[in-house]
This record gives sequence, C-alpha cells and structure tokens, in this order.
Amino acid sequence: MEKINGYTAEEAGNLVKYVCEGKQKGKTLTRIFEEYARKTGRAKGSVRNYYYALLKKSDDAAVKKVLAGTRLKAEKITPFTDEETDRILKAILAEKSKGVSVRRAVLNLSGGDDKLMLRYQNKYRNVLAKQPERIRALIDECGADNTDDAQKRIEDGINRLYERMTEALREENGRLTALVHRLSDENRLLKLQLKNR
Repeated sequence: MEKINGYTAEEAGNLVKYVCEGKQKGKTLTRIFEEYARKTGRAKGSVRNYYYALLKKSDDAAVKKVLAGTRLKAEKITPFTDEETDRILKAILAEKSKGVSVRRAVLNLSGGDDKLMLRYQNKYRNVLAKQPERIRALIDECGADNTDDAQKRIEDGINRLYERMTEALREENGRLTALVHRLSDENRLLKLQLKNR
C-alpha cells in the first residue's frame, strides 16, 4: 500500500477531508487536529506535524492527488530578525520580572492572536534552550529582575501554596473517610433491619 510520509494514501485523504470539513464549519486548525487525534488515536502534535509536512510536499504527485480540489496550503513563515527577537524577548522578560507567566506574557504581547502567541512562545523557549547566554544578556540589558532571589521567592510562594492545598486536601480526605465509615455503618444497620423484618 502506498504511503505518504508514513500515512497510507487513504489516511492522508481522510485527514485532508476532515480538515476541509472542519474549516467549512469555522473550526480552528488546533481544534481540528485535537478532534482528529481523538478520533484516530494519534497524538495531536503528530497530526499537526503530518498535516504541515503534507502541505510542504504539494509538488509530489501522490500529495497532489490527495490535495486535489482543496484550497489547502501552508502559509509561508517569515523568520524573526535578530532585532525582532530581542524586542520580543525583552518584553517577555519584563513581564516575567513582574511575576507574569511566559504564557500570559506572550498572550499579552500578541494581542490575543493565537498564531502570533504560539510563534512568540516557541521563539522564547527555543532561545532559552539553545542560547541561554542571550537571555542572560537581555536580562542584564533591560534590568529585569530574574536573579536567583526572584526565582527562590517564586518557588517559595509555590511551595507555600502547595502546602496549603495539600493540608486542605488532607482535611477533606479525613472528612470524607469519616463520612464513608458512617454511611457504611448506616448501610449495614439498614440491611440488618430489612433482614429482620
């Protein structure tokens, strides 16, 4: 059976059809990928990656056949310039120094644009993983408070919150256990009463 990037031609066709139908219903690609992944038992990321890999090979004869009659195409991604990257990273670091999460910072920075948010987040995480020295230099340059003390304060706050939540859960668990014992005792008594009638 002919395979296209690891999917059979039928599977590729099913995905393309599912995407087209989802788009006609106004669904986002993210939602379409999630639903298709659930339906097929594949990972959402795997479905997304396959879809874009398929679109990138639109000059291949087998792929052309699968995409025939659709208007699906991969949008061209314009890479960030170094200046744009530094501007984005500085803005994210400034937000982080105020205690804002990276996710919230990129959401604010993108103005709610999901695609842009994802691009900013991916750029930040990529630079953090591959160029940590660049992040450190930008922290120094913009004076963002990202010292070990700030990190420790955040971790301590998280630990205190976790301890409070754990204690509350222990108390709730104790109350529920006592309730289960009481209800079990009542249940046994009711069974005895019914049996003795």
